[in-house]
Amino acid sequence: MKEINVKELKQLIDSKADFQLIDVREEHEFDEANINGQLIPMGEVMDRLDEISKTKQVVVHCRSGKRSASVISALEAHHGFTNLYNLQGGILAYIDEIGL
Repeated sequence: MKEINVKELKQLIDSKADFQLIDVREEHEFDEANINGQLIPMGEVMDRLDEISKTKQVVVHCRSGKRSASVISALEAHHGFTNLYNLQGGILAYIDEIGL
């Protein structure tokens, strides 16, 4: 599984790179703190595959990186995605190293 760290993600954001950021946490978690990703809760991902790009870099994150890793594993194994990156440490690491 490909991964990206929070500093690399911040560089993508700051450079206005053409990538997709997906947050697989629950809505109440997203409402508490988010980094402007597209909210697709883990339980809805398989029903919303058409919202996930297969052509550009897609960074997937959750709270700590575990749920997003599970989502990426399933998407790669069952739906042929090859452009997904897990955010190491999730939003907790982003808040800790970068801030909101």
